[in-house]
Amino acid sequence: MSLVNLTINGKAVSVPSGTKILEAAKKVNVKIPNLCHLHMDEINMVNQCASCRVCMVSAGRGLVPACGTNVKEGMVVQTNTPQALKARKTVVELLLSDHPKDCLSCDKNGSCELQAIAADLGIREVRFSGEHSTSPTDYSSKSIIKDNDKCILCRRCETMCNEVQTVGVLSGVNRGFNTEVGTFFNADMADTECTFCGQCISVCPTGALTEVNNIPKVWDALNQTEKTVVVQVAPAVRVAIGEEFGLEPGAISTGKMVAALRAIGFKYVFDTNFAADLTILEEASEFIHRLKEGKNLPILTSCCPAWINFIEGNYPDLLNLPSSCKSPQEMFGSIAKNYFGPKVINTDPKDMYVISIMPCVAKKYEASRSELGQGDSLDVDISITTRELAKMIKEAGIDLVNLEEESFDSPLGDSTGAADIFGATGGVLEAALRTAYEWVTDSELENVEFTQVRGMEGIKEASIDIAGTIVNVCATSSLGNARKIMDEVKAGNSKYHIVEVMACPGGCVAGGGQPYHHGDYDIVKKRAAGLYNIDSSKQLRKSHKNPAILALYKEFLGEPYGETAHKLLHTHYFDKSNVYDVVEECSCSKEAEASAE
Repeated sequence: MSLVNLTINGKAVSVPSGTKILEAAKKVNVKIPNLCHLHMDEINMVNQCASCRVCMVSAGRGLVPACGTNVKEGMVVQTNTPQALKARKTVVELLLSDHPKDCLSCDKNGSCELQAIAADLGIREVRFSGEHSTSPTDYSSKSIIKDNDKCILCRRCETMCNEVQTVGVLSGVNRGFNTEVGTFFNADMADTECTFCGQCISVCPTGALTEVNNIPKVWDALNQTEKTVVVQVAPAVRVAIGEEFGLEPGAISTGKMVAALRAIGFKYVFDTNFAADLTILEEASEFIHRLKEGKNLPILTSCCPAWINFIEGNYPDLLNLPSSCKSPQEMFGSIAKNYFGPKVINTDPKDMYVISIMPCVAKKYEASRSELGQGDSLDVDISITTRELAKMIKEAGIDLVNLEEESFDSPLGDSTGAADIFGATGGVLEAALRTAYEWVTDSELENVEFTQVRGMEGIKEASIDIAGTIVNVCATSSLGNARKIMDEVKAGNSKYHIVEVMACPGGCVAGGGQPYHHGDYDIVKKRAAGLYNIDSSKQLRKSHKNPAILALYKEFLGEPYGETAHKLLHTHYFDKSNVYDVVEECSCSKEAEASAE
């Protein structure tokens, strides 16, 4: 590819032909503000619709949008001319003129890119007034709140939903002043094919898309003296929570996080990693059973609730393939209420209240699924995100950074390194292979690191020789990549025996409930590296070697994949494809009635 030579603010730079001015400017450390543009090579996402016009620069005879203009040989670009600065400020003022003025109470306050750019441009007043676009806020789902009054039509969410995740829920509708990003026939988010993965929240620059706030429910639970409130924390949280307090991405904050949770008021502080180890014993048993029978292969991991929503809605004819194992979040809740409560602390399950802290907004929805529990009691009562935990710590006036480290409570706080890597794409698969290999071969696995399935690539594959049987495995992240794999499976062209799927690109470390990375995937990589560091530092790195798990089976569960385990740790799935068809038919009927009127 030929190189193009140009100057930006007097600095010479050579970049490949086809490069946008905005990307070229980064090569010479020139910052050009922008709102709609988002370029993430790691997940093959480029949103460059040039709709916001905040990145206007002087080039040639006039102003051009830096994100939508290709460089040219000999081009002279000035990013800070009076004309460019005036254009930017005017555009941002126009955006603010049709934007709610509730910044102090907005969920994105402090993380809002519009707010940050307005501050950087020195905007202290908005000169424009007039009609405001208004629409009702969508509170229909358990996971995501959609407030179009705060939407700036950057279309990032649309690109993420349609091109990366291939879910296709969000799209620009209407024209002119009435343009908005909406759903099919303006259906509520809960009535669409939305998987609640939360990646739209991750890329939204304002408060137009946010998570459902469960913090008040947690404070209420902690104030109920008649309830025994326990908390579990997912692996990806411990390498991201520190970012909210000024620590580097990937900083391992496990001990400080545990101390903070105790200071908040939780009676027992446990680790979802315990249930991750438990998941591996059940899932590895299920895989070996299927492999011996040669049926229902490839086995598909079931830890990710957004992925389960996706397959239920898009591939209902393949629902025999996902593992029947509940996710670690749900397994933990079931064990906490059916074992720890009555067997360890002599507490009735109905008096147990389980709260989970997850990197994921889909976990909020998962916790509400009626089949994930026993009778009227759900396995998990409330789920909050990493961001929500940070807010609670700040509300309580706790100085996380300077806390003395503490340890999880036993026995549901004991885990192996295999559980920690669940938070990175490929981690569940690697953990399962460590156990399946030893169980099948009845020999010690010396090198436990299956590096072939590590990394940020969307599809990673490997062939593992297990006692003479070649097992083909695949780890995929993002629902768009999952669709590619599932189309192969459906067509009968898949060679895989095990497929791990994570809805979020990069895995849970990039979950929709994690601290905002603003498109910088180096942050996500550092979080994943933190988890692998935890794994490598532990003495026990295989789930089936966890003494607390072995004791649980001996004292309560019996055999892995046995009768009691099936009752408490496994579940079933539903064909949801017809649900969306009904919604569309109802929506069409409403449209027809409106037209007739």
